[in-house]
Amino acid sequence: MTDPARRRRRSAPVVAAAVLAATLVGSLVLAVTFGPAELTFGEVWASIGGHLGLGESPLSRLRDGIVWELRLPRVLTAACVGAGLAICGAVMQALTRNPLADPYLLGLSSGASLGAVAVLLLGVSVLLPAAAFAGALAALVLTLLLASAMGRITPTRTILAGLAVSSLASAVTSFVIFWSATGDSYREILGWLLGSLSGARWPAVAIAATAVVVVGLPLVAGGRVLDAFAFGDTSAAALGIEVQRTRWIMLGATALLTGALVAVSGSIGFVGLILPHAVRLVFGPGHRALLPLSALVGAVFLVWADTLARTLFDPRELPVGIVTAMVGAPVFAALLLRRRSMA
Repeated sequence: MTDPARRRRRSAPVVAAAVLAATLVGSLVLAVTFGPAELTFGEVWASIGGHLGLGESPLSRLRDGIVWELRLPRVLTAACVGAGLAICGAVMQALTRNPLADPYLLGLSSGASLGAVAVLLLGVSVLLPAAAFAGALAALVLTLLLASAMGRITPTRTILAGLAVSSLASAVTSFVIFWSATGDSYREILGWLLGSLSGARWPAVAIAATAVVVVGLPLVAGGRVLDAFAFGDTSAAALGIEVQRTRWIMLGATALLTGALVAVSGSIGFVGLILPHAVRLVFGPGHRALLPLSALVGAVFLVWADTLARTLFDPRELPVGIVTAMVGAPVFAALLLRRRSMA
């Protein structure tokens, strides 16, 4: 490969990241304009600037509240959740060397769902984020305990234990719903189980953004380590990596990030499974480029998926998990077919 070609190949992820970052900023503002109350691009910028101390907002109190209190927190939460789930999916696929791994592989989603359903049925929905996070962590602990009971903890045993815990938590959740849910609580519970950002306000933004910054960014910085895992444990150890310790630190961090995201958004599928594959297909398997690009693609994707969910059948609103599944399933099938044709 000639030097100019090599330089273009190395600069491609940087250019793509810059384009995706600009696309994300534009998407965040543009998505806020969609809804029953029509807003312009300029009005959204004016409202944001007014709240950031960059001048007075010309909007009425009602229209300013629509931007700042309703739509903007929801859009920002969608971006953070999409970025975090994409990071988790890429990390899980690398650590387990399983191309079908996703952020919910270790029973985290089912555990979070059980905790969330419990507080919804008890009528204390204000505790939903805390209960979902606690449920995800409980599922992780139970998965690791079960995996260790089978002998030395390996990725395969951990996945099998996660599937068992996930099935158990899903069964208990279904039983609790069947036995206890009445009236409108069915709709509220179903909406959360399918993934929804309809209740996202600034506290949700704070939870999701903090999780992505505190946990997600260190995972993104671990791209070199994940590249070493791609060649197997023996090769990673030969490169000076403490394989077991590093794997469980990164798995634990992924679980913490997933638990925090599920706590504010419910279970949103396909984001962490498909998007890393799509980015890998374009830019290759190197995780130093894969992780940040997956995060940006995930953020943009979920912003627009949620915008479709809340506007496509206005005034009715779809759970965003339905939209991601309807888009994700055919895209995943197309990726599989393309990979087969390239094999």
